[in-house]
Amino acid sequence: MSQTALTSLDRVLTTLSHKEPDRVPFFLLPTMHGAKELDMSIKNYFSKAENVAKGQLQMREKYGHDCLSGFFYGPIEVEAFGAEVIYTNDGPPNSGSPLIRNPEKILSLTPPHITQSKCLLKVLSAISMMKETIKDEAPIIGVAMSPFSLPIMQMGFDRYIEIMYDRPDLFSRLMEINQDFCISWANAQLKAGATAICYFDPVSSSGITPPELYLKTGFQVAQKTISQIQGPTATHFASERCLPIIKDVARTGTAIVGTSVLEDLAEIKAACRENNLTVLGNLNGIEMRRWTPEQAERMVKEAIAKAGPGGGFILSDNHGEIPFQVPDEVLMTISEAVHRWGQYPLNWV
Repeated sequence: MSQTALTSLDRVLTTLSHKEPDRVPFFLLPTMHGAKELDMSIKNYFSKAENVAKGQLQMREKYGHDCLSGFFYGPIEVEAFGAEVIYTNDGPPNSGSPLIRNPEKILSLTPPHITQSKCLLKVLSAISMMKETIKDEAPIIGVAMSPFSLPIMQMGFDRYIEIMYDRPDLFSRLMEINQDFCISWANAQLKAGATAICYFDPVSSSGITPPELYLKTGFQVAQKTISQIQGPTATHFASERCLPIIKDVARTGTAIVGTSVLEDLAEIKAACRENNLTVLGNLNGIEMRRWTPEQAERMVKEAIAKAGPGGGFILSDNHGEIPFQVPDEVLMTISEAVHRWGQYPLNWV
């Protein structure tokens, strides 16, 4: 196609149709780096919607990537349920003590009201501010934790695995509560201005849940939940494997799959193309903090060579959140490498 520069949104929509846009789109997801940009602590940065909106806009201006993110931090959803959030100076906020210490509490648990939750309202405000500025030039990605994965933060791995196997009544009840919340939360973000929702579902990954169990649990939850989200979704497995379940993931109705560095990107691309899915991935965010500029450029080139031809590929990290320790120099090199080596047609591949 013509090499006339496209908007970021047009570039993404073109690759979603498995056609080649002007260049490979790339999503940098440095959720915490905005605090550095604004010279404030991570806790202060996330304390106001204005900070996150400004940080996201400044980072896109700086690195030239193709999206804005409405994501604050992982435990914000259990915070809305009333759980504790623990802040650190150089990493993402994490969950405190589990909200559900006795599984029987599930019977009295109710989903939070979006409009009555201060932490969730901050996210919606940040999305609205970004939308007012960016209009339709670039996609804004909202994030909703899958009902199947949220219980890890709600009650801890051990208790959750126990009810999954031994208490189908409590498992079913918890899925109902979390589905109601996830659908409402995702749709509220879309209404605020998000273009699409990242359906974050690490527990469904093949490295955590066996594929045969996934079909009975996470798959059915995803099908029911995604069908009620009023916009496009991308399913992300947070650095874990998904190749064994790609065909089933496609049947949930999602459009994009976040892939792991643990799997071969060429194999993932072939499987996703066969099932009309777009690949998102898969730079190693953990290793990225130690990359030299030369390594960063080489990894970008390798990813583009494996998954870029024919469209259907968005370059990103493999977790959905770039560690705070990754230096600006590496992020800038990634950007420069995509702009240099990602121009279509990929004659050098």
